[in-house]
Amino acid sequence: MSTEIKLSIEGMDCANCALGITRKLTKSGNSSVSVNFATGDASLVLGENCTIDSVTADVESLGYKVVRADRPRQKKFLDSVSQKFWICLFFTVPLFFSHMFFGHDFFLNQPYVQLALCIPVFLLGLVHFGRSAFRSLKSGVPNMDVLIFIGSSSAFGYSLAGIFLYSGHDVHDYLFFETSATIITLVLLGNLLEHISVKRTTTAIHEISGMQPEKARLVVKHDQHEHIREITAAEVKVGDILLVNTGDAVPVDGIVLQGEGLADESMLTGESIPVEKSKGMPVTGGTILNSGSVRMQALNVGKETVLAQIIDLVKNAQLNKPAIQKLGDKVSAVFVPIVLLIAAATFLIAFYFFETSLQRALMNSIAVLVISCPCAMGLATPTAVMVGIGRAARNGILIRGGSTLEELARVNCIVFDKTGTLTTGNFEIAHFSRIGDAPEEEMKKVILELERRSSHPVARSLVRILEKEGVQSSGDFSRIREEKGIGISGTDAQGRLWRLSSFKALKSPPEGPLHDIYLLRDDQAMAAIDLLDELKPNAKETIGWFNKNGFRTIMLSGDREEKCKEIAEKLGMQEYHAGILPGGKMEIIEQLNRQFKVAMVGDGVNDAPALTKAHVGIAAGEGAQAAIRSAQVVLLAGRDLDIIRELFQLGKHTLTTIRQNLFWAFFYNVVAIPIAATGLLSPMIGALSMAFSDVIVIGNSIRLRTKKLR
Repeated sequence: MSTEIKLSIEGMDCANCALGITRKLTKSGNSSVSVNFATGDASLVLGENCTIDSVTADVESLGYKVVRADRPRQKKFLDSVSQKFWICLFFTVPLFFSHMFFGHDFFLNQPYVQLALCIPVFLLGLVHFGRSAFRSLKSGVPNMDVLIFIGSSSAFGYSLAGIFLYSGHDVHDYLFFETSATIITLVLLGNLLEHISVKRTTTAIHEISGMQPEKARLVVKHDQHEHIREITAAEVKVGDILLVNTGDAVPVDGIVLQGEGLADESMLTGESIPVEKSKGMPVTGGTILNSGSVRMQALNVGKETVLAQIIDLVKNAQLNKPAIQKLGDKVSAVFVPIVLLIAAATFLIAFYFFETSLQRALMNSIAVLVISCPCAMGLATPTAVMVGIGRAARNGILIRGGSTLEELARVNCIVFDKTGTLTTGNFEIAHFSRIGDAPEEEMKKVILELERRSSHPVARSLVRILEKEGVQSSGDFSRIREEKGIGISGTDAQGRLWRLSSFKALKSPPEGPLHDIYLLRDDQAMAAIDLLDELKPNAKETIGWFNKNGFRTIMLSGDREEKCKEIAEKLGMQEYHAGILPGGKMEIIEQLNRQFKVAMVGDGVNDAPALTKAHVGIAAGEGAQAAIRSAQVVLLAGRDLDIIRELFQLGKHTLTTIRQNLFWAFFYNVVAIPIAATGLLSPMIGALSMAFSDVIVIGNSIRLRTKKLR
């Protein structure tokens, strides 16, 4: 059985670092390796002879650090980019400004004073960039630090040689210590700004993770007395009885045993209106009890809670790469060697063919090295994906990854399940027809007993209606079995088989008009029920938006032809299919896939086969845990159909942002390298512009957080 593991890796500076680690881990026999240098996260499936220790050893052999819970990390002095930058800045400022504003006789411009000021900066750069450059070369994918290391070292070495080879005023023509120090300091500034900016793109994970409750009140019985003991949420076990008071966060997923209250579920649904909670109703970990007090029983704890799965889903989504990122990755992999060749060609052509001075030819080639940063290309896609997925998560949309966002932008056909997706799932009994000889009261008790065991929207509605009428279930049924999309059956105390089925599941429907649901006893029809279902708010407007924007809109339903036709006409659906079983839905999706890029919107449970088969499966409804496992997108409960329109707009704008980022990253290098090669840009200006090119790309991604979607 394959084992998937996740790692947190420190020390990555650009996309090439991630590519080097990916190559190393894949070569060792691991599969599905995905490394995100922006977040420092990695995931992989262990190879046959691989362990977490061997994976850690592979990563650390390249010079990176794997952070593990069983190995507490000890921070070292000069461990952070921030510390290195401020120290370098302290020595670089006098070097830079003395060179700019004072003459050669000024004491700070004396050769050995400049050397003394430059050495601390150069040594820090040597360790920081040199170590990163060496391990990237070791991994076979040279990164941007190779360019920075060569550029700063060339300026330092040239200046050092000038001190010993020349004397007097002539020596100043060969001193470029300020160039070496400024390159290192400005690139460190760029790294620092990049780290700060990237953190802003990952706020969604931190916000959602912060919703996880830390404490719980455990109800303990001792000597027939109850005691309340405060424990951590991590200590809660399945079956524990917990007390939740006004203002408390619900510690884990569970069910209310006693009491009433109003719960704020906006963290799940995006809706601020509190939801009433009373006996028998589910509660979700991380939601807040605004008022009231309840006792609940823990059902899902730890990693099984809805919130934990949401956090895991968002983290995994940010590791998932869209196809468009492969372009940036491929370019980054060959970019550094190409730049080295261009820099070498710049020096040789300037020095030998145009008879440029040695120092000018050297400065031109150094400018090419420091201005050519592949970081912007590496950041273009992951930062936009992180912001897009984060914005979606805050609005109650869970997206499995960047590839899903890219697929959404290409969808041109959207298929809706009817019940619970286009309609509210709140049914009323329009007509109850007695067919067999059993009393109506007995048949309603049977219906209540069976439907209590089902999570289908129709079942929940029938239970609500019958309980409101005062019907009591008998409680003597056994061997209850539910078949999704067909019905539910059970055996009573007399051994009779009762079954609730839709009309399409009947072997021989009774004569006359068809009804929505039939109650059968030993395969004989005993009663029939006709239902009324209401459309969701904004359903017509949402379908109209899809029609207007060139989508093919289709409705699938297991319901009768007459009802499907009526709803399709009300909504403006271009096509509908009635009386379809779950297997039939999958077949229709397969057919549509040959013509269109298809998105399927269903309830995530009985539509699972169709959701999986579509290019993008979108699970809408309240079965969040089941839905998370069956679709690429999960729409959490409590929102109207506007959220689907928002999802597609977000996918479109995220892909647009990625394309903009890649354009600017490519455009910057295409324009900047020739300018630097001709000597129109100094190495210092090149380092400054390179540093801010990353920030511009990240800034464009961050703009997606608040960008108005149209």
